[in-house]
This record gives sequence, C-alpha cells and structure tokens, in this order.
Amino acid sequence: MEPFVLTALYFVIAIAIVLVGLIIFEFMTRKYKDWDEVLNGNHAVSLSIGGKIVAICIILAFSIYHSASVLDTLIWGLFGIFLQMIAYLLFELFTRKFSVEEQLKKGNISVGIISMCVSIGLAFVIGASIT
Repeated sequence: MEPFVLTALYFVIAIAIVLVGLIIFEFMTRKYKDWDEVLNGNHAVSLSIGGKIVAICIILAFSIYHSASVLDTLIWGLFGIFLQMIAYLLFELFTRKFSVEEQLKKGNISVGIISMCVSIGLAFVIGASIT
C-alpha cells in the first residue's frame, strides 16, 4: 500500500508546486495577466505558460527519481521554480531587440514558442543536475 500513498503524495506535491510556480510567474509579468490573456485566446502566452508547467514537472520528475525523501522532492521543486524564474529573467535580458513580455502580450507565437523551449530545455539541464 505504501507505493500508492507515496504516489498520491508526490502527485499532491507536484500540483502544489506547479500552482506556486504559476502564481509566482503571474506576479512576474507586469504588462499583462497570464490567465486573462489565455481566456482572450493569446496563444503565445499559452505556449509560454505551458512551457513553464512542463518545465516544472520535468524538474519534479528528476527530483522524484533522484531524491531520498518527499522533503527532498519538495525542496528541489521549489529550487527548480527559482531557477526557472532566473531563466525567464535572463531570456528577457538577452533579447535586447525586443521585450519578451511585450511580444507575448501582442500574441507573437514565435516568441511564445521560444519561451516554451527555453523553459523546457533548461528544465532538462536543471533536472539532470539533481543528484
């Protein structure tokens, strides 16, 4: 019975960490509200948010696989959110010719795809570094 309980516990932790991550990213975007844009059909923002969700889950998957306890998974998950925030800020910083946030608000699908790929790609790097 213990594996079922642990699986349920990891599931609850994953949902909680994803929600915390989404709330933090909502506060980070100053030029629009994520879920308002999604409801208005902004595919670029949806891609960016989807990338963040998948990225956090990838980090959690590595964490569950490599951690000795549920607490380790929780800590790595929160650290993963922190690193994803840094990645988002660096992405905005390194794109000097345009503002990622403004382009997402305008619905620029290309920027949304790149944002998604940055999140997911770095999640694999972060996840692989968990030992």
